Amino acid sequence: MQISVLVGTMTGTAELVAGDVKKALEDKGHEVEILLMDNLQTDVFNRPGAFLICTSTYGQGDVPDNARDFLADLQSRKPDLSGKLCGVIGLGDSTYQDTFNHGGQQFEEILRELNATVVGERMRHNASGGTLPEEDGVAWALEWAEQVAPLAQAA
Repeated sequence: MQISVLVGTMTGTAELVAGDVKKALEDKGHEVEILLMDNLQTDVFNRPGAFLICTSTYGQGDVPDNARDFLADLQSRKPDLSGKLCGVIGLGDSTYQDTFNHGGQQFEEILRELNATVVGERMRHNASGGTLPEEDGVAWALEWAEQVAPLAQAA
């Protein structure tokens, strides 16, 4: 299965997670490409395969700087993403209780609004939780890919 991992990051953690996820999914036979959200537009969803958003939360519950224009493009153009299989890896820190994991939440909400099929629950990694985001991300992504694969074959 082809998987595009779209990465929103400020400090590089989401990109690190995406790199480990890519390797793990490729080891299972998937074709994976990482695309930083810098300069991405809604036409990225014209690519074949499934889509995995991997994003951190920054500031007051915002998406990272490199993801702002992409999120705004989705919100303004409102493409119909019916039939697109997606998942969201959200990174955050629960010490910011009011905005914990809002970056991932914003992407999940817009994907659902645009009729994408969001497979599985959004991963909500907690930087204060004592686990490594790369390890949690890999475990979550492998399970997600198992759920997506039969849906992709049926499409």
